[in-house]
Amino acid sequence: MKARGALVLGALAALLVAVGAVWFASGWWGSAKIGEDTSFTVPSGSTLTSVANRLEEEGIIASADAFLLRAKIFGGGDPIQAGEFLLPANASQAQILDMFQDGEVIRRFVTVPEGMPSILVWERLMAEEHLTGEIPVPQEGSVLPDTYDFERGEERAAVLARMQAAMQNYLAEAWPKRKPGIAVDNVKDALVLASIVEKETGVPGERRMVAGLYSNRLKDGMMLQADPTIIYPITKGKPLGRRIRQSEISAVNDYNTYSMVGLPKGPITNPGRESIAAVLDPAKTEARYMVADGTGGHAFAETLAEHNANVEKWFALRRARGEM
Repeated sequence: MKARGALVLGALAALLVAVGAVWFASGWWGSAKIGEDTSFTVPSGSTLTSVANRLEEEGIIASADAFLLRAKIFGGGDPIQAGEFLLPANASQAQILDMFQDGEVIRRFVTVPEGMPSILVWERLMAEEHLTGEIPVPQEGSVLPDTYDFERGEERAAVLARMQAAMQNYLAEAWPKRKPGIAVDNVKDALVLASIVEKETGVPGERRMVAGLYSNRLKDGMMLQADPTIIYPITKGKPLGRRIRQSEISAVNDYNTYSMVGLPKGPITNPGRESIAAVLDPAKTEARYMVADGTGGHAFAETLAEHNANVEKWFALRRARGEM
C-alpha cells in the first residue's frame, strides 16, 4: 500500500510539474494582454529590465519578473534595440522580445521641398510633435531639400544636422564636377546663384537655361534683377502675398538685385540638387532676359527689343485674363 501511495504521489507530482511547465511556457508563447496594435518606445540606453517594468506598468504584460525569467530561459541573447515599435494585437511575449531584438523600428518622415526657405524648415521641424528639443532657424542654404526619416522622440537638432550634412556632402561631390568657365568661382557663390535659379522657375527643364541667363548677366556685370531677391529681406523667403511695391524694387540692401550688381550676400532659399547642378553646368545661351509666358515657364530673349516684345505679349495675356 505504501508503495502504491508513493507511486500515486509521484505521478501527481510529475503531473503538477508538467502542468506548471505547460503554464510557464504558454505564458511565453501565448497571447499577451494587447487588445489592439500598440505603439511602444524603447528609449536609448534601456535595459531589458527597465523595458519589462514599463510593459507591466502599461498593462501589456502581467508580470515583469515572469517576463524576464521566461526571456532568460526561452529568449535569444541578442540585445534590444532603441526605437519605436508597433506591437500587434494578441502578440505573445516571445514575439514582443523578438521585435525588440530584431524587429523593424517605426520610421517617421519629414520632407523639405526644393526651394523651401529656412524659416519654413524651422517651422516644419518645430511643428513635428514626435521630435524633441529646440533648434534655431538654420542658416539659409544650409539644408538639402529631401525626405528624411527620424525616430519618435529624436532630437530636432539631430534631424537638422543630417539635413545640413547632406547639403555639405552634396556640394563636396558636385563642386569638383563643375564645367570650366562658369560664372562663379567658389561653392558659396554657387549656392547663392542656385537659390535664385530655384526661386525663379518651377519648371525643371528650365533650370539650366535660367542658370545660363543669370551666368551671362554676372559675367557682363549686369544687374541680375531677380524678383525673389526683393522679397527675401521682407519675408525671409515666405510668400509675399501681394504684388511687389515700387519702393521695394528700389530698396537698397544686401539682397535686392534690382539695386546692386552681383550676387546677394547669401542664399535666398534652400536650393535642391538640380538647381545646384544647373549652376555648375548652365545651358550655353546668349539670353540675358526672360519674362513669364503664361504657361508656368518663361520666354527668353537675347536682346532688350526681343524682351520688350515678350513683355507686351505677357501683358496682353494678363489683360485678357482680367489680371490687369
